[in-house]
Amino acid sequence: MLANKHILLIVGGGIAAFKSLDLVRRLRERGARVTPVLTKAGAEFVTPLSLSALSASKLYQELFDLNDEAEMGHIELSRAADLIVVAPATADLMAKMAGGLANDLASTLLLATDKRVLIAPSMNVRMWEHPATQRNLATLQGDGILVVGPNEGDMACGEYGPGRMAEVPEIIAAIDIALSDGPLKGRHVLVTSGPTHEPIDPVRYIANRSSGAQGTAIASALLALGADVTFVTGPADVPPPMGVTVVKVQTAKEMLDAVLNAPAADAAIFAAAVADWHVANAAVSKIKKDGTGLPRLDFAQNPDILATVSQMTDGRPKLVVGFAAETDDVIANATAKRLRKQCDWIVANDVSPETGIMGGTENAVTLISEHGAESWPRIGKDAVAAKLAARIAEALV
Repeated sequence: MLANKHILLIVGGGIAAFKSLDLVRRLRERGARVTPVLTKAGAEFVTPLSLSALSASKLYQELFDLNDEAEMGHIELSRAADLIVVAPATADLMAKMAGGLANDLASTLLLATDKRVLIAPSMNVRMWEHPATQRNLATLQGDGILVVGPNEGDMACGEYGPGRMAEVPEIIAAIDIALSDGPLKGRHVLVTSGPTHEPIDPVRYIANRSSGAQGTAIASALLALGADVTFVTGPADVPPPMGVTVVKVQTAKEMLDAVLNAPAADAAIFAAAVADWHVANAAVSKIKKDGTGLPRLDFAQNPDILATVSQMTDGRPKLVVGFAAETDDVIANATAKRLRKQCDWIVANDVSPETGIMGGTENAVTLISEHGAESWPRIGKDAVAAKLAARIAEALV
């Protein structure tokens, strides 16, 4: 995948910069050519000599370097690579990218490039969670910048939480995906996955029995065909695949908001098991069993995400695919659902307890469209995902 690919690697200033040395080594093991760019802050953590030696390439640092400008120039440097990778991408670098600033070599390259850019954010948890950083992240993703990580864990500063730079194998996988060619190259697909949790009180909730395995498999299959994937997920058991833009939600309302705020999509796949109702009178503190009787729960209907997107008059994806998890009259109920929701396809399956499908590793689905119902044999969820992704690619040609 990476043989003869040219990666321009920008190393920002953070303790995670030491991982960039291993990243260079592993990229070269896979046949990639790496040109390193080291920021002034990055040079506080790794040396120019180490990056240059490991990459077997000239290292670039200064914007106003007469020799570099005469030899290549920052414009040519920004466009000579197949992909620009920023690892670590500090809060400062992300802010410069989002604001369009160009006051050093790294930020100038990022503003001048016409190639895809992948960033691996790394910073203190408070910096990552700060509203300014999250605004910048949203801006960058809206501009088409690819993001891998950050991960959650212990940090050099002694705090714990999200902000650790993705591990090198994760970054390599994201680079593979970014450079992959396939029938969905340049297409954006939205996928929802997992259950939603509708609170009863701060410690109890209503949910569906969904692991998120099928949605995750679909997102991975779409990535393998070259798609850019926005992955809106409830609190699933299965972690999101590497290389997608992850939006984590809890409730159906949050999922709807995330879907409506996502970038325009060519296709939308609604594989999430969204709760149909929420507790309208959810308690703000834990409900106590105090002997006064059973608590009263007032239910209200959740928004219909599939119907909302299917019936959009402006910005509707070309292809909208829903899922129907049924326990009886599967095809009849799913066919009626497709007509009622006004989506293009419905992927129907029997989730009766005896099938073991809900939360299991296999699935047996029927694809329902305006052309009728096509039943697929029981196969692994990865195989279902690959088959569905191939059909989606055919539909978007």
